Amino acid sequence: MSTTTQKNPALRNAGFILFFLSGICAISSGVVVSILRDSYDLSFSSTGTLLSIMSAGNIVASFLAGVLPAKIGAKKAVLLLTIGYFLGYLLCTFTGIFGLLAIAFLIIGLAKGSAITNCNVLVSTNAIERTRAMNVLHACYAAGALLCPFLIQAFLGIDAHAPMIGIALAGLLMWFLFLVTKLPDERTSPSTTTSASANAGDHTFAFLRDSTFWILTALVFCQNAAEQSVNGWLVTYFKSEQILSGTLANYTVSIMWGSTLIARLLIAFVFPVKNLYKTLSIMGLGLTVLYAILVQMHTPVAASIALFLFAFAMAGVNPLALAGVGQMTSPASMGTLLSAATCGAILMPYIIGRIGDAISLQAGMAANLVPCIGILVLSLLMYHRTKKQ
Repeated sequence: MSTTTQKNPALRNAGFILFFLSGICAISSGVVVSILRDSYDLSFSSTGTLLSIMSAGNIVASFLAGVLPAKIGAKKAVLLLTIGYFLGYLLCTFTGIFGLLAIAFLIIGLAKGSAITNCNVLVSTNAIERTRAMNVLHACYAAGALLCPFLIQAFLGIDAHAPMIGIALAGLLMWFLFLVTKLPDERTSPSTTTSASANAGDHTFAFLRDSTFWILTALVFCQNAAEQSVNGWLVTYFKSEQILSGTLANYTVSIMWGSTLIARLLIAFVFPVKNLYKTLSIMGLGLTVLYAILVQMHTPVAASIALFLFAFAMAGVNPLALAGVGQMTSPASMGTLLSAATCGAILMPYIIGRIGDAISLQAGMAANLVPCIGILVLSLLMYHRTKKQ
């Protein structure tokens, strides 16, 4: 977000707070879509389509975050896209018409994508110790995600539509904080970014020729596919399979993100990462085995334990993979990586919904093993590549 190498702790800290609020708004979608499905009797395919549309908005926003600042300025671009959390959840409050719900989830996805890109760049470019800062950033996101089921349950005690209004207000608060944060407001052009890259290296497109960048993009693609499928489908899956029922199923999000928060804080402060890709390989093996166990569990305690351990193993994959981008980090590289990687979050929830209608939801959830295996294979590939260097 900046063309200088000077670190600004205030902007780094703003990124932490903003990502916390984005965690509340983004992860609430998995609970909200379950509420909408129960209220309007949506099919598995329709539910999966809404989740995929949100991810499509995410990918469009990630792309726009790389190019829109050149047209209208960085700050105006962020404000234009992140208002989607407020408007999208507000729209969900008043209608069950699928077309309007699709629009709502699209602009929620736009807000999510913009927040992810800008918070990652804010923190990565203003942190002295990038790996630790990225884990703290994603721990903030996990803390927001952990809180969202409790907020939704509190709002459900008021009215059936209150959760959507409450999450919309959280989105409005995030938008306001973006408004008052001192983001650059100038328009950036190819000529100015090219000249700046002589000093900072932040705004070139050299990363497009780097095979490491594309392997990491594929890794985050698999991570997005696996994580978004669990985030979006698990509440519905647990209800459908009668593993957990009613409001208890909503708290599976808290189990997942509580585990994620603990793991990311441990990585950041207790167990520093010495070998990035060896750590990712171990995580890939662990999450693949644990997910295979998770989809075989049919009792509440066993399923909850398996979910906790799976989330623990998954927690560090995204921040560590993004930390691997290293000196290639810039709005352009982040926009490209997150745009391409978010395709995984579009495809996998849709595939699960289609398999759910055609065979069973359990079969659809089992298909999510494919991106888990992808994480393991790509992490091992990067580990062997770096050992040879």
